[in-house]
Amino acid sequence: MKKPLVVGLSAAFFGAAAAAGVLVPSATAAEAPSAHAKAKAEIKAEAKASEAKAAPDFAGTVALSNCSGALVKMPDSKASDPALVLTNGHCREAGMPEPGQVIVDEDVKRDMTLLDAKGEDAGQLTSTKIAYGTMTDTDVTLYELDSTYEDIKSETKIDPLEVQAAHPKEGTAMTVVSGYWKETYSCSVDAFVPELREDGWKMKDSIRYTKECETKGGTSGSPIIDDSSGTILGINNTRNEDGEECTLNNPCEVDKDGKVTVHDGIAYGQQTHTLTDCVAKGNKVDLSLPDCKLPKP
Repeated sequence: MKKPLVVGLSAAFFGAAAAAGVLVPSATAAEAPSAHAKAKAEIKAEAKASEAKAAPDFAGTVALSNCSGALVKMPDSKASDPALVLTNGHCREAGMPEPGQVIVDEDVKRDMTLLDAKGEDAGQLTSTKIAYGTMTDTDVTLYELDSTYEDIKSETKIDPLEVQAAHPKEGTAMTVVSGYWKETYSCSVDAFVPELREDGWKMKDSIRYTKECETKGGTSGSPIIDDSSGTILGINNTRNEDGEECTLNNPCEVDKDGKVTVHDGIAYGQQTHTLTDCVAKGNKVDLSLPDCKLPKP
């Protein structure tokens, strides 16, 4: 977790066996290896094409003045609803929320840049308010925009990224997509941390990445994309940079028994499925919904 950056810079193939006692003509035997190799090549090509199709691109991501973000929809969002942009709580322009602080319906006009698949500017977005923001239990800001999804689609040809409603699973292949840097970081969900502490903030059920995702300042707020589904499973927010214990930019893990562990160089994100239980009809945040577990003011 970094303080906001200065504006302008966070089914296998099996060969058939000959039946016992049946002779195979020499011509067929000679052709078999070639046919086998061709089939393997086709399967390999199909797998490669499928992998390429699943690899997340920049479409729907957002570049903020100090962080990354994404144009997002909930599972029940409608095209006519006011659009939402997701980033971190600590990316708030007015400053990082204090521990225990929850922001609801704060009028904020903020400009941001929507990106296309190649990471090029697709259009400008403007918020009207912070619908929800906090750094308690999680690290999230959800902006409401002055335009609907269908308005944005008409003007930019860009669709929002969907926030998945299910808790992610360990081992899931994932990609952190940074609109700020126009860079991607691919790795897997390594584990879930009961409590992640950083300076005075505490986050629950955080996502620990495998070591391949070496994120950096400016990648804060980037959506964590499930490579197989293309949906958002979390939001990138911090990394232990110096091996220190529980200090700013050096989060530590606390298990259920209170044991503190430090993983130098390892990055983390916050789950976003919790948001889906707190957004009602019309894309309005409603913390009174029965399944909503987000912190309240």
